[in-house]
Amino acid sequence: MAWRNSCQEAANSKPLFLTIYATVIIGIIFSSIYVFSALFSAKPPDASFSLSSSPTFFTSIDSSSTAQSQNLSQSIIVDPVSTSGRKSKSSKLKPIWNAPSPSKKMPSLKKFRLTKGLVEERVKDNVVIVTFGNYAFMDFILTWVKHLTDLGISNLLVGAMDIKLLEALYWKGIPVFDMGSHMSTIDVGWGSPTFHKMGREKVILIDSVLPFGFELLMCDTDMVWLKNPLPYLARFPEADVLTSTDQVVPTVVDDRLDIWQQVGAAYNIGIFHWRPTESSKKLAREWKEMLVADEKIWDQNGFNEIVHRQLGPSVDDESGLVYAYDGNLKLGLLPASIFCSGHTYFVQAMHQQLRLEPYAVHTTFQYAGTPGKRHRLREGMMFYDQPEYYNSPGGFLSFKPSIPKILLLDGEHNVESHFRAVNYQIKQIRTALAIASLLNRTLVMPPIWCRLDRLWFPHPGVLEGSMTRQPFICPLDHIFEVNVMLKELPEEEFGPQIDIREYSFLDNPALPSEVKESWLDVQLCQGGSKDCHVSNYSTPARLLRFPKRSNEETFKTVFSSFKHVKVINFLSMQDAFLGFTDKAREQKFRKRVKQYVGIWCCVTNNTPGHIYYDMYWDEKPGWKPIPPQKPEDDHPPLE
Repeated sequence: MAWRNSCQEAANSKPLFLTIYATVIIGIIFSSIYVFSALFSAKPPDASFSLSSSPTFFTSIDSSSTAQSQNLSQSIIVDPVSTSGRKSKSSKLKPIWNAPSPSKKMPSLKKFRLTKGLVEERVKDNVVIVTFGNYAFMDFILTWVKHLTDLGISNLLVGAMDIKLLEALYWKGIPVFDMGSHMSTIDVGWGSPTFHKMGREKVILIDSVLPFGFELLMCDTDMVWLKNPLPYLARFPEADVLTSTDQVVPTVVDDRLDIWQQVGAAYNIGIFHWRPTESSKKLAREWKEMLVADEKIWDQNGFNEIVHRQLGPSVDDESGLVYAYDGNLKLGLLPASIFCSGHTYFVQAMHQQLRLEPYAVHTTFQYAGTPGKRHRLREGMMFYDQPEYYNSPGGFLSFKPSIPKILLLDGEHNVESHFRAVNYQIKQIRTALAIASLLNRTLVMPPIWCRLDRLWFPHPGVLEGSMTRQPFICPLDHIFEVNVMLKELPEEEFGPQIDIREYSFLDNPALPSEVKESWLDVQLCQGGSKDCHVSNYSTPARLLRFPKRSNEETFKTVFSSFKHVKVINFLSMQDAFLGFTDKAREQKFRKRVKQYVGIWCCVTNNTPGHIYYDMYWDEKPGWKPIPPQKPEDDHPPLE
């Protein structure tokens, strides 16, 4: 009806107005045809602009403000990523490990600033996985990335706390951003002021990323992924935060979330997943403000304090989630059996006993700093080393340890039986270290059997309620100071460096065939008995019979013929070596290896409760495993 009236009015008006009306109507018709054609015509997938993928565009038009329209156009120019469809970004991420061409110039630092656009380049299904560190943790970061890419996961990002790391990762083709920390490139050490600064940086990072609207799986660099965690995390869509814990007693025997009412250990922030909800953003903001206000607060303690402000009730009867923090945050505790700590994985092997597949391992509960963490991952064949690590120029020395059943299985598991078993093994390791030093070979450490667990506090041998089996193969850092063994000590004072490898080294798939196939077994025999004499003859089965209690010259004479052999493996190490002929070298060796052993901790009836291991316990008649009885006795047995 409106159209009919308009035409009638036009007909009754002057010719000029008739012409104008006709022109306008025709223009509207043609414009409509053009718009509908544009909307429904096919656009190429790489089109620079799409109405359907730009909700921000429609929101701004609805405001009908000229100023807002101008701001909109400016935001499109500044952040073109925000106008592209998130779905298309998720489907194709730039490949990792594709290093830039050496002829390419390093981009300016501005290109590595943390922005929504930079993060969105690494987002898939609205999730990004992030870790961060400084150059001292470069090998941990490469290991972390390699595990994820081996699992087919590429929606990851690494925060660099120093420029050296940023440049190194860029040239390896790893997505990296600048945290602007200007941090030292060296290992800062657990508990140091710089360590606490790193913790605050983590919280600031979480608080910065959550407003971008992406789910954030935040990880420490000293952990590795063994299985894709994203499908598991997606099982709990209502969770605002899912966190790992230091729980050592299982609360479930399947892959459900741990039962929050039964978890008494600290929540560990080395692995946790954040959804960009209002509750989680509020938590991150308050956590950050707490740490910025007091630099003495450890980030993990701060998180636990805030989250426990209110804990309970359960969100429902099925999910395992709990209301926490302000009563609105929905929190879930990742099961310690499959999101493993250094204790549930390396000591209890909880996942094996429960027949579960672990998702992650975090190298907590260990005793030798960063070198100890690295060695733990190597023992588990989870650390990615450079090829030269697996092919030492001087070759390797290994041996088959022996331990009588009575020392391992008989009697009660207590301090005395534990030390008898461990000391028996220490003596063999001491001999092997001497031979490795003499032959200039890298020693492959044997697995060590323990009857008691090691912790930082008094305990009855193993933690009550844990799944620790007795005896068990304990990590090397339970007995030895791994950080000292790997440290470069002055040769003029401690003699030649003795390199070591983890007990699983020769089983590692990364070991090259040229090492695996170059092997000599050494069988100790009683000197003077049949077929037991000093000789460099080996059987076709690559077996050499060698007299027990041989001296330095005998070792040098015989094994100089086998320098080309990559692995010399002693089938027994007991009574293999009499000792160094050069007494000065003997003293330097003794001084070196006395530094190697650590402590066991702790008895319940004495303060202090730790007991020192002694590399030369057998030279001290009546030696007993007892804690220091006086303050002046509380030191390693270095004399």
